[in-house]
Amino acid sequence: VPSPTEIVVTSENFKTVLHWQYPSVPETPRFIVEIKPYNLGYYKNVSTCVNTSAHFCDLSEEICDPYLSHWLRVKAFVGSQQSEYVEANEFILQRHGKIGPPKLNLSRHGDKIVVDIYHP
Repeated sequence: VPSPTEIVVTSENFKTVLHWQYPSVPETPRFIVEIKPYNLGYYKNVSTCVNTSAHFCDLSEEICDPYLSHWLRVKAFVGSQQSEYVEANEFILQRHGKIGPPKLNLSRHGDKIVVDIYHP
């Protein structure tokens, strides 16, 4: 069974997602994603990404501490066979996450201009 490829973590406005590619196979592949936070020291299943057929996993609820290193890995199951795990590069939210610009709304009220700023 081939392993997933092109393992990438993206994070924008605290929405953190692991993405991967997988070749076309006759049966629908299933995937398991595991995470290893630095302070835990070992891998554990990401409960929302066990036996998933999606080629991504939302990790926003798993990665909260912006300064902590996290390691992620994914493997494929096709029928009763499984691939090796493939690891993503170390991920640190504070270093690798991106914050977009805030949304602005300008309005005029008589002789005043009101600026509403919405936190991303």
